[in-house]
Amino acid sequence: MTLPTRPLGTSGLDITTVGFGAWAIGGGGWAFGWGPQDDTASLAAMRHAVERGVNWIDTAAVYGLGHSEELVGRLLRELQPGERPLVFTKCGLVWDDCNPMKEARRVLKPESLRHEAEASLRRLGVERIDWYQFHWPDETGTPIEDSWQAMVRLVEAGKVRAAGVSNFDVALLARCEAIRHVDSLQPPFSLIRREAAAREIPWCAEHGTGVICYSPMQSGLLTDGFAAERVAALPPDDWRRRSPQFQQPNLGRNLALRDALRPIAQRHGTTVSAVAVAWTLAWPGVTGAIVGARSPEQVDGWIGAAALALTPADREEIATAVSRTGAGAGPVRPLAPRPAQTEHA
Repeated sequence: MTLPTRPLGTSGLDITTVGFGAWAIGGGGWAFGWGPQDDTASLAAMRHAVERGVNWIDTAAVYGLGHSEELVGRLLRELQPGERPLVFTKCGLVWDDCNPMKEARRVLKPESLRHEAEASLRRLGVERIDWYQFHWPDETGTPIEDSWQAMVRLVEAGKVRAAGVSNFDVALLARCEAIRHVDSLQPPFSLIRREAAAREIPWCAEHGTGVICYSPMQSGLLTDGFAAERVAALPPDDWRRRSPQFQQPNLGRNLALRDALRPIAQRHGTTVSAVAVAWTLAWPGVTGAIVGARSPEQVDGWIGAAALALTPADREEIATAVSRTGAGAGPVRPLAPRPAQTEHA
């Protein structure tokens, strides 16, 4: 199956508009885990996504404290070289092996980044990371210029192909850009979390920086089957239990917005999940969306977003629903015309 692709900024990489997000397959037992997860199901989900045309997987060292990267590495070994997807991963979160439930520290010290890169290369079983990203801004006092120089050296050494950041604001993006072009940004972006559309995504569009957004289905809230009762049934170590978006009054508003997507999904003969993801892909400056799955069936629930073209009437109906429900925060409509963006069928 062939999915549409877009260039990831000026990196030279063409990526499908949807990619597989490997956060949840890290499993439970750590601060931001999703509860128990079967490795066989995880591998089947990733393989199914690749078979359906997805050409990239996004993971991170911290997901499952290394376990997600190890599973991605297993998948790569099982596939023929020509079938292997691009692999994107992240660094800068250092965990405590003695206390896995303790939140990881945000560390962008150059020596730590070099150590993390080598560890990720080993877990993934690759010689070069296709796209390496700082996961969060540093909290140790390390100047971002020193951190970004360390990333540049990884690129120059051939260990990293494209370099990006995640969860950075415009000020940090500009400081990195002054040293070496930022190939891409990974911000949270969904119908509920729309803040990045105000500043970061437009900045990226102006500077030729690709954008791949994470949690476009808001960690399951914007899916067809999610219900308020499900929150109570989440495993004790599922991070969503602590998330304000999964608690009242936000939960009620978010599910009301999800329900407002049902008529649009029915008109297009698709799922609510696909509509939610397609909305992010229609936003000016967005290159692709990272979409998680814990089974092949979940992949089938959102894969249609790649080719779903929402009409102006659809987008206006969604904007009205956002305003009516009061869900989330951030712009509901683009503030400027969409910049020219190449897309390949």
